[in-house]
Amino acid sequence: MEKWLQAAIDYIPRWMDMQMRATERPGVSLAIDHRQQTVLTLALGHANLARGTRLTPRHRFRIGSHSKTFTAAGVLKLREQGRLRLDDAVGQHVQGLHPELAAATLAQLLAHSAGATRDGADGGQFQDRRPFLNRDEVLAQLRQPPPIDVNTRFKYSNLGYALLGMVIEAAAGEPYAHWMQREVIAAAGLKNTFCDITPTARRGLVQGHSGRLLLGERVVVPGDMPTHAIAPAGGFVGTAADVAAFYAQLLPSARRSLLGVASRREMLRRHALVPHSAVPMGYGLGLMLGSYQGWEWAGHSGALQGFVSRSLVLPDQQLAISVQCNSVDGFSWPWLDGVLQILQTFARHGAPSAATRGWSGCFWSLYGAIDLVPMRERVFAIAPTLAAPFTDATELTPQGKDRARISQANGFAGYGEEARLVRDGAGRVQELWLGGSRNVPEAVAAREVRRRYAGRAAEAEVGVQVKIAITVIA
Repeated sequence: MEKWLQAAIDYIPRWMDMQMRATERPGVSLAIDHRQQTVLTLALGHANLARGTRLTPRHRFRIGSHSKTFTAAGVLKLREQGRLRLDDAVGQHVQGLHPELAAATLAQLLAHSAGATRDGADGGQFQDRRPFLNRDEVLAQLRQPPPIDVNTRFKYSNLGYALLGMVIEAAAGEPYAHWMQREVIAAAGLKNTFCDITPTARRGLVQGHSGRLLLGERVVVPGDMPTHAIAPAGGFVGTAADVAAFYAQLLPSARRSLLGVASRREMLRRHALVPHSAVPMGYGLGLMLGSYQGWEWAGHSGALQGFVSRSLVLPDQQLAISVQCNSVDGFSWPWLDGVLQILQTFARHGAPSAATRGWSGCFWSLYGAIDLVPMRERVFAIAPTLAAPFTDATELTPQGKDRARISQANGFAGYGEEARLVRDGAGRVQELWLGGSRNVPEAVAAREVRRRYAGRAAEAEVGVQVKIAITVIA
């Protein structure tokens, strides 16, 4: 592994821990693969807040629309076996559809270009207002005219992927879950992934959680319901490590994969442009396609009641990353972007050198935390509570063991001033000075702030109580 990558992976857990403390989310599981080897698994927070159960990397999550990538891989595998073609009309495989939808091709369904309804007339299944649709209920919705004409624009459809699950059943000649578990999940070597809730999947499942905004507190959202015919679109269960390993296999350059190279290239090719999106994005076959600061990625996001997630693979860097959160307000998107920024910064500036390595650690003041993150020729002083921590970061150029110059900084910061470390008699760093700003270890800062302000607050409270007592007596 490249030295810069190892250094980045060493720092990511430190940043993620601060993110969890700052945002007070229930739990997050993160995994990173490099060249199809797991190089980081991380679990922070709780699997169940109500019980205080700690989260581990072995816990499974509902991964929502990641299921679509698995279903797309299943369709491509059936094509490799000669059981269907991507330009087949879906009506060749499934009967009882509206004629306009029946004429849509499998490729159009896979790329969300078939015009199919997103969730039908009632999407309450995604809010636990009703059970998930069964096959007959899905087909009843798909007998209605499609909302828009086929092949007119990208239009996301959960029912379209439920229909692809029926196509897999028809072409394979057996139930979707049975065939997918054997031919896709097991073929990919995944041990902790399931098409839907099973007794085994339920035993290792974390609990989902609501956001805090609606009720002023979080409540447990179990997330252990079967998704029936919607499983091909959103019912899968898996660990972050399994999901990252799966996406790593979709690269054309992957040494081990459940699919041939031609199928992987077809999945990664842009078939549609996602319109009216804040983040420019395309869509392949079961894959979102985009870029972050010049790094191209392919992947998917997912949400199911109580859970949000995001995973991607970076073809040029041979990296796959999965972030799974067990709350509806989890930061799966910004956290994955933050991981990408950390990786890019280390890739650009390199691993720490002998001159910079000693400039490391977390220091605090009343205004929060500062992480010193050393790289080859410079040291970054960042706010680890930021989702994009290296944006406008202060840079230090060491000029000795404990002296440095602030060589880059926001215009409102201390550009050109001195930075220094102050050590105790044992050589341990006790203070970080950035210009005139003194920062100390967390425990020291906490004692200082508590002594200065908490005592005054207690005195003020006593004063108010005395005044009230005097008023009552009077």
